[in-house]
Amino acid sequence: MNKLDALLREATVTESDAYQEARRQMAVCNACRYCEGYCAVFPAMAMRREFETADLTHLANLCHGCKGCYHACQYAPPHAFGINIPATFATIRQESYAQYAWPPAMGRAFEKNGTIVAGVATLFVTLALLLAVALVDPSKLWTAQTGTGAFFRIIPLWLINALAGASFGFAILAMAMGAIRYWRGTGGLGGPLTPAPAAEAAVDVLTLRNLGGGGHGCNDVDDSFAQQRRWLHQAMFYGFMLCFAATTTGAIYHHVFGWKSPHAFFSLPVQLGTWGGVLLCIGTAGLMRVKVITDPVPVARKLMGGEYAMLGLLFLIGSTGLLLLAVRHTGAMGFMLALHFGLVLSFFAVLPYSKMVHGVYRGIALLRNARERRAG
Repeated sequence: MNKLDALLREATVTESDAYQEARRQMAVCNACRYCEGYCAVFPAMAMRREFETADLTHLANLCHGCKGCYHACQYAPPHAFGINIPATFATIRQESYAQYAWPPAMGRAFEKNGTIVAGVATLFVTLALLLAVALVDPSKLWTAQTGTGAFFRIIPLWLINALAGASFGFAILAMAMGAIRYWRGTGGLGGPLTPAPAAEAAVDVLTLRNLGGGGHGCNDVDDSFAQQRRWLHQAMFYGFMLCFAATTTGAIYHHVFGWKSPHAFFSLPVQLGTWGGVLLCIGTAGLMRVKVITDPVPVARKLMGGEYAMLGLLFLIGSTGLLLLAVRHTGAMGFMLALHFGLVLSFFAVLPYSKMVHGVYRGIALLRNARERRAG
């Protein structure tokens, strides 16, 4: 991309105060270089002499918020330079989520994300309960259902497929469109894609390596290093993936083999869902605790409401799934099934307009970073 193209792209974006502040701070950091070995951001920063809006967006999404640079920086507050990269980049990340959201009008949802998540969750839980009462005999909601197809006597399978399929399908479409908009807006990879950087980025994503700072850990509470946030993120991530695998396996059992739920406790779908739910609850509860006790200065506090809301929603999905397993042969199963199903639908509905999109944008940023490192 030539300089004219870059300038034209810059002109189409109205810079916020966060971008202007990030450019100022990057100029100081690029001159200092003290934090060069702390994480992936600083080597990527050192490859640049000027910081266009696209570059700052890329660096912000490459940042994992380990806070190591803040605690090491001699120019951090209360110094007059006021260098606070973690908080500034967190604000830019949130703005990038809104900027590249699809449909574009939905970008405004990020401004009041915590309220929206709570409202949507309440709406879909209520909807699931009302539909369960309206479409089946209401007494079944409070009566023990056992044997093959017990779940579908509470909420018909066609309704589960229709609502879950539509909401999940739209979430995937919206996130894919957002990824394309982000890719184009930040200049893509800046060069050809080859297998080696793709494999390197995949390892970074699956191991969450950059949540370990430069290998020593993150400064989650103070200036002491720890790996706890990385472990908790891994528990949440792999718990979520196990739950998704449980749902996929259950669908294969049902539609391919004709084995209908509820399945035996030691069956593959139940075991995947059980351990996934446990990890999901551990990860989300632990991350909420870290957010409560962390040093508030290197954190963008105005974004915390949405982050708490999504962690809380994921915790409720995991915990209600485990409770559903515990009460599935009792009269409480109907209510718990509707509650769990409503929470899952609400998660799909808010997925493209929550911090969960950071997984997509950060994956692209890691891929670009891997390619740039190999290109030298």
